[in-house]
Amino acid sequence: MSVLVDVVVVGLGPGGEDVGSRLAEAGLSVVGIDGRLLGGECPYYGCVPSKMMIRAANLLAEGRRIPGMAGQSEVMSSWEPVARRVRDEATDDWDDTVAVRRFEATGARFVRGWARLDGPGRVTVGDETFEARRAIVLNPGTEPWAPPIPGLVDTPYWTNHELIEVEELPGSLVVLGGGAIGLELGQVMARFGVTVTVVEGADRLLPPEEPESSALIEKIFRSEGIGVVTGARITRVSHVDGQFTLALEGAEPVQGDRLLVATGRRSDLAKLGVGSVGLDESARTIPVDGRMRAAEGLWAIGDVTGAGAFTHISMYQAAIAEADILGREHAEGDYKALPRVTFTDPEIGSVGLSEAQARAEGLEVRTSYYDLTKSTRGWIHKVGNDGFIKLVEDAGRGVLVGATSAGPVGGEVLGLLALAVHAEVPTAVLGQMIYAYPTFHRAIEPAVDALLA
Repeated sequence: MSVLVDVVVVGLGPGGEDVGSRLAEAGLSVVGIDGRLLGGECPYYGCVPSKMMIRAANLLAEGRRIPGMAGQSEVMSSWEPVARRVRDEATDDWDDTVAVRRFEATGARFVRGWARLDGPGRVTVGDETFEARRAIVLNPGTEPWAPPIPGLVDTPYWTNHELIEVEELPGSLVVLGGGAIGLELGQVMARFGVTVTVVEGADRLLPPEEPESSALIEKIFRSEGIGVVTGARITRVSHVDGQFTLALEGAEPVQGDRLLVATGRRSDLAKLGVGSVGLDESARTIPVDGRMRAAEGLWAIGDVTGAGAFTHISMYQAAIAEADILGREHAEGDYKALPRVTFTDPEIGSVGLSEAQARAEGLEVRTSYYDLTKSTRGWIHKVGNDGFIKLVEDAGRGVLVGATSAGPVGGEVLGLLALAVHAEVPTAVLGQMIYAYPTFHRAIEPAVDALLA
């Protein structure tokens, strides 16, 4: 059976849901297709439930910081209220009924199933074929990816899905992958009493971020009793008698009751059938232009574009695609000031280029670094005040091209720096600003002063 519609949206994560809803509200006939929960990874297994867990874990950490500052404390952790809140408040027990109603209230139609492109303007799902008169929008998202380590696929390892759903904590956990997801969830587990070891193949944690960020978070993890193994080459993973063992080349094996694989996510473009519209099925991403166009009548947004696996990127791109489909004016995609935050404690917020990236681009690079503990607010905060501000300037133009804000509220302080990079505010102008005292964001001032010295 073939159905003629204006727009077909494949994948209803945050960006797909947004563009489909807005196009339907604009009067177009829209069909949204997803084989997963409507709303995508973020509300059910990503941003929202994980940050609820992080909030709870950080409360425990703050309670343990009371001695010497405000009296004495004895903190007893309980996972039960955390698991209950995730089920009741974040995920509706992993039921998307409310989200489906919200989407269909815009006038769009929702189809549960796995979509596949079937040539230009055609999408099949089950025994139905939808022909799009105006546009197909691809927002397929990604799936957790496990590296081809011998033995791994035969074990009952966890992805973030299993950890987010957990109601009873294990005694010990090995985290494979020292990126944002692995570090955030690993620190949560450790603060609730789980013995945690993080194993990373690169020579440092958070490889995409500044080396100073890696050094800071490793210091914090070790101080909290979290094991850290970097530069690891895993030769085999086994699971015997309820125990995982990671055999390492040239090092002692690492063991744990559970194994969390947090080594990245990928899209299956072959399964999506992109070859039928002339795209490379073996690629990891779909190239798009500044208007999110991937081919004639085809737009792509979100993780699959490779611009960044963040909800805010998906939503940003959704607005661009929507405007282009409707023939409205909208600025093209600009990622020079892409902000990102790793919600460990301390938070690691960054925007734009790292120092290494800026140098690789041939820029005249000047950097500065300011230790947050030396700021007045850091001194007042005292415990749990670790962090820094690092600025990366294109000295030839006198503007910031990158920055890192690490600290108790590093992600919030990042806002000013993201604006500076995006708007290309001259560094000299930043040096003339008034920074509220005593705030963490005031630490930006001495970092700017160091650039201008």
